[in-house]
Amino acid sequence: MSNKELLFVPAPTVSHVSPAVEAAKLLLTHDRRLSVTFCLFNMPFDPKLAQYNSSLALSSPRDPRLAFVMLPDVRPDPNSTRIELFASVVAAQEGRVSEVARGIVARSTGSGRPGGPVLAGFVFDMFCSAMMGTAAEFGVPAYVFSPPNATFLGFVFHVQKLHDEERVDTTELPDSVGELAVPCLTRPVPRWALPDVVADKIWLPIMLGHTRRIREAKGILVNTFRELESYALDSLGGDNSIPPIYPVGPVVNLEIDDVVYDDRTNEIFRWLDDQSELSVVFLCFGTMGRFGGDQVGEIARGLERSGHRFLWALRRPPSDHEPTGSVPVDYDDLTDILPEGFSDRTVVTGRVVGWVPQKAVLAHKAVGGFVSHCGWNSILESLWFGVQVAVWPMYAEQQLNAFQLVVELGLATEIKISNRMTGDDKDIVSATEVEKGIRRLMEEGVEERRGKLKKISEIARKTLMDGGSSFTSADHFVRDVLD
Repeated sequence: MSNKELLFVPAPTVSHVSPAVEAAKLLLTHDRRLSVTFCLFNMPFDPKLAQYNSSLALSSPRDPRLAFVMLPDVRPDPNSTRIELFASVVAAQEGRVSEVARGIVARSTGSGRPGGPVLAGFVFDMFCSAMMGTAAEFGVPAYVFSPPNATFLGFVFHVQKLHDEERVDTTELPDSVGELAVPCLTRPVPRWALPDVVADKIWLPIMLGHTRRIREAKGILVNTFRELESYALDSLGGDNSIPPIYPVGPVVNLEIDDVVYDDRTNEIFRWLDDQSELSVVFLCFGTMGRFGGDQVGEIARGLERSGHRFLWALRRPPSDHEPTGSVPVDYDDLTDILPEGFSDRTVVTGRVVGWVPQKAVLAHKAVGGFVSHCGWNSILESLWFGVQVAVWPMYAEQQLNAFQLVVELGLATEIKISNRMTGDDKDIVSATEVEKGIRRLMEEGVEERRGKLKKISEIARKTLMDGGSSFTSADHFVRDVLD
């Protein structure tokens, strides 16, 4: 049997590229005949993504079966919205993805370097589904990779079915409808937990298009594991209109030896080394999480009143004058945004910093709690390291993740479970709410939650080992590709 190659096309954001790379690495361990090439492309004004993609491209020589092709940057329309910017970047790269595929075909047929692997299929990020026609152009299957979890996948499939078969518009649910029953969860979902992609009038038609196309895929890789989301996976598997589901998670880059320990990072970890085991609350809100000045003040006061030790990753939101698509960056001087005297009063009990290596912090023995925006990668990291979470969702599908973690699975507590980032300071989470949330995380029901998380952490590791559920699922996927 000839060697086969998959062409991965991840969405241009670190939170989607990183798990896709880890999923590919997992697949490569199952058969030496399989190789993978990634088509990487940047988003304008996202330096973290550009840096990450560049590091991947430079790493290509390390494994001859894993290659990274960096596609040329796209010049954005300065007047576009964030959604328009994303769609235009993906559309502009479709032809370049085809060029990479043609190169693979040429090498396999002898018009280039003869004897290369045969193109076996494409693996598109679920938000790059508009490119799926490219697979038909080459006469090979289109697979999909879902960085979000099985519950989100089941949720959007259900919303698309409601829309197409019953003409239900989830952006216009009447006030009398306080919740939505979905097959992938045992409990109905409150309106506040609806993901942006089904609650927003601009996003909904885009997501419906993605979901319809994803139904045409040959299979879907999902970043989850059966023991965590068995109900959602059973629901998806029982629907004949949905392609085969392959749970292969947790596929998150969990290596902690790639941290660049500059002076600032070294100081953070020296401080953590001096703290008692499980005594520190870590607050971190993802790549796009941001707060206005009033909210920063409330968080600071709540932390101070709680009396618990803390490490808070705080970044400056883009200004109105910065281009669409700009991401938060570190403050030049954190004292400009923090309440007067806060840093002096908490010099012993806490640290407020800019960007930090999240997984290395979560792995530290001093960290006993994690206040998180509930991005799925962050949740998986916290489960892997067995760190209890207090949810503070911000955007995207994070409200649904928070509902699942707290209400459906009973694995977390909350700061404010229904929070949604609106871009202004109108909906402030008060210092009292922050203080109560921190105390609930660190003082109430702690042993029970940590006991559950210890078991989940052990299962998460075993599921990727030979004989584990995700290992077996990945093996089935590879067999489908190679046969």
